[in-house]
Amino acid sequence: MWSFHKWFERHSLILVVGILVVVSIGGLVQITPLFFIESTIERVEGVRPYTPLELAGRQVYIREGCYLCHSQMVRPLRDEVERYGHYSLAAESMYDHPFQWGSKRTGPDLARVGGRYSDEWHRAHLVNPRSVVPESVMPPYAFLANRDVNPDVIQAHVRTNRILRVPYTDDQLASAAIDERAQAEPTGSNAYDFSQRYPGAAVRDFDGNPDRVTEMDALIAYLQMLGAGVNFDTYQAEAPENQR
Repeated sequence: MWSFHKWFERHSLILVVGILVVVSIGGLVQITPLFFIESTIERVEGVRPYTPLELAGRQVYIREGCYLCHSQMVRPLRDEVERYGHYSLAAESMYDHPFQWGSKRTGPDLARVGGRYSDEWHRAHLVNPRSVVPESVMPPYAFLANRDVNPDVIQAHVRTNRILRVPYTDDQLASAAIDERAQAEPTGSNAYDFSQRYPGAAVRDFDGNPDRVTEMDALIAYLQMLGAGVNFDTYQAEAPENQR
């Protein structure tokens, strides 16, 4: 019985067919269950879709190539956890299109930067990085304070993310342009409605200029929410949905 393997080895075509059959069976065993579950990502309290202003800031982050020097993924290694904080969870990137995990670290990982520094620190760092980090090689981004966010594109951006299964509601979609400004105008007439649509999101003037809502506002808003939503002192993952 055990001598049959010699027959397979002497007939290369039959051996190839046998390999394909075995690999196919193994692949089906792994892939088939994925068609019968809603998600393989654990649900984590505190993870939410980006607000319109944060979404605009994320676009600035990508446009300016920040991901080329900063990763957003803390690996489960002791030195990384001690430096940056709790290792990254898959759920934290579930609304990222595209994700910003990265592998290049000319600058520090930013997955846990939210809330670590004040808005004033971020503003000074973006205007002149060496004013707060003398050894920094990061270029200045002072021009962001002079560029207003574009309210004409944010609704289309939110709509596109909803097509990609980010759970924005009809109300959030319809109010995207209003909410983009409202988050940076805490005394404005739309601040309360914004807070109802995005509970827990920060509402404040991020760039220190209350007269304008700029790309500096947007980028700081984005940076300040990175890793800030999950309370890792009480973190407990919820199981993903098992049925469609």
